[in-house]
Amino acid sequence: MTADQLRKSILQQAIQGKLVPQDPKDEPASVLLERIREEKARLIKEKKAKREKNPSMIFRGEDNSYYEEFTATGEVRCIDDEIPFDIPDSWRWAKIKMLYQTSSGGTPDRGHPEYYGGDILWVKVGDLVSMYIDVTEETISKRGLECSSAKVFPQGTILVAMYCNDAIGRAGIISKPMATNQAICGLYANELLSAGYIYYAILANNDVLQEQSAGGAQKNINQKIINDLLLPLPPLAEQERIVAKIEELMPWVEQYGKAQSELDQLNSTIPGRLRKSVLQYAIEGKLVPQQAEDGSAEELLAEIQAEKQRLYAAGKLKKKDLAHSTIFRAEDGMYYEQMGKTITCIDEEIPFDLPESWRWVRFGHVSYNRDAERIPLSVSERSMLSKVYDYYGASGVIDRVDRYLFDKPLLLIGEDGANLLSRSTPIAFIAQGKFWVNNHAHVLDFVNDIVMQYACLFINSISLAKYVTGTAQPKMNQAKMNSILVPLPPLAEQQRIVSKLEEVLGVMNRPGEHP
Repeated sequence: MTADQLRKSILQQAIQGKLVPQDPKDEPASVLLERIREEKARLIKEKKAKREKNPSMIFRGEDNSYYEEFTATGEVRCIDDEIPFDIPDSWRWAKIKMLYQTSSGGTPDRGHPEYYGGDILWVKVGDLVSMYIDVTEETISKRGLECSSAKVFPQGTILVAMYCNDAIGRAGIISKPMATNQAICGLYANELLSAGYIYYAILANNDVLQEQSAGGAQKNINQKIINDLLLPLPPLAEQERIVAKIEELMPWVEQYGKAQSELDQLNSTIPGRLRKSVLQYAIEGKLVPQQAEDGSAEELLAEIQAEKQRLYAAGKLKKKDLAHSTIFRAEDGMYYEQMGKTITCIDEEIPFDLPESWRWVRFGHVSYNRDAERIPLSVSERSMLSKVYDYYGASGVIDRVDRYLFDKPLLLIGEDGANLLSRSTPIAFIAQGKFWVNNHAHVLDFVNDIVMQYACLFINSISLAKYVTGTAQPKMNQAKMNSILVPLPPLAEQQRIVSKLEEVLGVMNRPGEHP
């Protein structure tokens, strides 16, 4: 149950007489209603209130059915279909128009700046954010009040929103005299009721008011709908007990809601954190066991270099693609990198130790770059092409075109864009079939598809922040990408890692099968 559902449940319990016990010593609501009718008659006589066009009262007949009797015409009609639930014997049903005078407000002409900025608090729907309204976003002047249909309501008036879609039914009690705009209906001229109880009863009927709203993009209700809203009316003493109990419970509901939000936030991050944890285990050699028959990463590196030499001899690689360094651990326990005759200590770059059969290598050692084959096509150019083959950008497929540049699986890594740092989507992905790549994604080829799959998983498991230049326009150039340190397992173990990751991540991605 969400906090909102719990809040609604408490309000429903309250207006059904189930939140606090009834006290037989309480003066029944029927007596309270009679006193309200007498007070309304007095105010009408003193010209302080308007007479209803067709006043009525609700009673329960000897047949246990509910009826509404209209005083002016004597008409009596059964309203059982309008009664949503049973209420305690000491309670009564009443419509808002039987309890209050109602009126809406107005908006001074915006073309007259002098109508605004005065000392009259002016309430709009956006101000109805809590039970008691003390301040407003805007004020109007006395002149603005006189030249509009805005109305100043007395302290204690209950305001109900009539416009603004989801805000319909929102309510508040003004703690001092205030004016309102036309989107709000004020309930006033009744000090015999608990304004707090009526406020909560209206909130409990929010769905009822929402269901009666009409209109297009801007739905609303009218004053008649509010006047005809049926409320269950308890004895006054019970109204006050209900308000006290709700106010006792609501802070706990707020705490529950806060805890729930924190839990939801935690649950939403668990899959991502779990995925990162699994990937981290994989690249540290902890996801699958090492096997002696797998050989070593050094043997794999020799095979990769031999294949690169063959491709170079066939004119498919440039000489620079053959360049590589050797990373080793010396007797002093420190890691060093040798490039030609130059040896440099890189111990501070090494994030963790590896199994004996693994080796640290630079990304450029296990891959070769095909960025020179990329060709960007503008939006206008692509708009004239048939949608046949995938067109890749920094974060994946962004369009389709009727031609292709590549026709084999290749690893694409975003070259620029905010995703390099935010990582809201995978930064590395393997493109299949025939496809086109623009100049915002690096194109990487490998001598072995298994190494490519492992490299893809690895790049998606690490932060690229230290390889990225620029903040407003983040970019990772070829040199930076080629310098990425890669923990390289033997080929057979890479295959097992890739298979195990596909299995584990597949389960995590199925609803209900991860925390």
